Amino acid sequence: MAIHHKRPALLGGKAIMEAIAASFKRLTPAYQMRNPVMFVVYVGAIITTILCFYHAPGSTEKTWFVVWTCVWLWFTALFANFAEAIAEGRGKAQAETLKAARKDLPARKLKSAKDKSNCETVSSSSLRKDDIIFVEAGDFIPGDGQVIEGVASVDESAITGESAPVIRESGGDRDAVTGGTRILSDWLVIRITSNPGESFLDKMISLVEGAKRQKTPNEIALAILLAGMTIIFLLATVTLLPFSMYAVEKTGSGAVVSVTVLIALLVCLAPTTIGGLLSAIGIAGMDRLIVANVVAKSGRAVEAAGDVNVLLLDKTGTITHGNRQAAAFYPVDGIAHQQLAEASALASLADETPEGKSIVHLAVSRHNVKERKSTDIEGSFIPFSAETRLSGVTLKDGQILKGAADAIEAHVERLGGRSSPTARAQIEKIARDGGTPLLVAQGPKILGVIHLKDVIKHGIKERLADLRRMGIKSIMVTGDNPLTAAAIAAEAGVDDYIAQATPQTKLDYIKKMQAGGELVAMVGDGTNDAPALAQADVAVVMNSGTQAAKEAGNMIDLDSDPTKLIEVVEIGKQLLMTRGALTTFSISNDLAKYFAIIPAAFASTYPALMKLNVMGLTSPESAILSAVIFNALIIIFLIPLALKGVKYLPASANSLLQRNVLIYGVGGVIIPFAGIKLIDMLLTAAGVS
Repeated sequence: MAIHHKRPALLGGKAIMEAIAASFKRLTPAYQMRNPVMFVVYVGAIITTILCFYHAPGSTEKTWFVVWTCVWLWFTALFANFAEAIAEGRGKAQAETLKAARKDLPARKLKSAKDKSNCETVSSSSLRKDDIIFVEAGDFIPGDGQVIEGVASVDESAITGESAPVIRESGGDRDAVTGGTRILSDWLVIRITSNPGESFLDKMISLVEGAKRQKTPNEIALAILLAGMTIIFLLATVTLLPFSMYAVEKTGSGAVVSVTVLIALLVCLAPTTIGGLLSAIGIAGMDRLIVANVVAKSGRAVEAAGDVNVLLLDKTGTITHGNRQAAAFYPVDGIAHQQLAEASALASLADETPEGKSIVHLAVSRHNVKERKSTDIEGSFIPFSAETRLSGVTLKDGQILKGAADAIEAHVERLGGRSSPTARAQIEKIARDGGTPLLVAQGPKILGVIHLKDVIKHGIKERLADLRRMGIKSIMVTGDNPLTAAAIAAEAGVDDYIAQATPQTKLDYIKKMQAGGELVAMVGDGTNDAPALAQADVAVVMNSGTQAAKEAGNMIDLDSDPTKLIEVVEIGKQLLMTRGALTTFSISNDLAKYFAIIPAAFASTYPALMKLNVMGLTSPESAILSAVIFNALIIIFLIPLALKGVKYLPASANSLLQRNVLIYGVGGVIIPFAGIKLIDMLLTAAGVS
């Protein structure tokens, strides 16, 4: 049931054929009216179609010119439909992959939560919200739910891709379970929290299909701007006809500009390039988030991520590795380092968690303990249990156990041993420093303490530096004491930190930042994070988090990787960068069209205007038709850029604006000059002039 899916090909053959079919289906007035800019093109295509069959009395307009102008106006409308359809098609292809990954599972439905023996086996598809089910070691959890009884180790790798198991138990922040995950140890009684079709996987499928995507405020604002520009050009174009008629009447020479030419002028000067690609850019932005395995409850959250300037990052799992690593062995009085290292390695040989592996590695690399495999040991291994909170090995001469300090001390006391003051002092010191102490005991005797500590993630300092260059302030939030928090913050390179943070502390800080005009993003996974997540502008919740956290957030990270927040910000930034770049290009390429169309359009009224034909286009008809063809083709050529997005750069808004003006502004002027001239040459060579 793994949902890590391969990204569909950008422009696969099947996707293209489906998009072409969708392009024609969308040639309806109701659909075209959704985009005011392209609706103008649509109406222009209809008018020129009528003109192909009806010529006004006395019209000297060439039939071939009207026909080809009509054809390319329809192509312009079709290409805009195609851009949107190809973007939605990629999302639907991903949805099909996810649907294939979803499977029906058997479920043991309880008639009463108190009677685990009285159950019936049903299909997971028949489960409804509030149904009670029972699962035990080896079972797959048949649906999203909340643990109401029991504690167990759960393998979530099928959903999240993470190999390390997690503990799920009732009555705390770790009571949420996800359908498709597998119980490794013990048992759980679970209350189903969603009906069929309402799980997080189902929501992800619905989202990637793209049809329900709502426009973001930024996208709506840009659409209004483009519609406003189109209306201005429409009014200006309409006034040109009576102006031309008046000029011809006064001078007694020349000819009135035709309706076909005016329509071509309007279509070429209106921002049709960005108008045709706007929906595709928005859908592609959502698509990139889905590829990153993040479910967004709305497109607004994605766009807000692009404007975020404050990031609240949890320490454990974000700044540091979620699984702590062994840093040192501290033996108690009378025990040698070598003896403690040897015992710790033996107790951890069968421990496949990152912590267990790190203990073996430390013993072998630093204390020259012989490297062995679990199969080399004559004895039986004691697996970790969520109930006992310890693990180890049973040998001929006794047991060696490691685990939580209170659990090991209780075990030792049951065997007639006693706790060690030296060990207790070391445990308290490690805890004060923000580490995790594990006790090691052989039989009734405590051997010493293993120090597990947070390890700063490789490359996190560089990524935080990238955020700083983007103008985003990073703040580490931790429950550690100020000394520990300050040391980790300095090592990681965050801009600030909040130590001993409580739910109210987080909420108050976010409110304070927002009151100052900041847009705040936060990552969380616990019930105690819910108030702050609900307040944050962008709230990314781990898939392993509680139901309360998931309901409060506006994004769900299916990989439960808190560092994904940085990637979400980058995707949001890239969405805004792409939209800004193509808008700059669309508006700036009008300049070249002015030089191509204006002289040609009014050459019949004012022949002297042909002196402005700086591109040396063959004829007025060829010039106008070349501009119309270029206006249509440029949409197709820009579809890959709209889908992939412009290259992401961690830079400030000012530097990005300068880059857009330099590359897409200047490029938007130069490319149309070259493109229109090339098309004119091809038309001339083909005898269409």
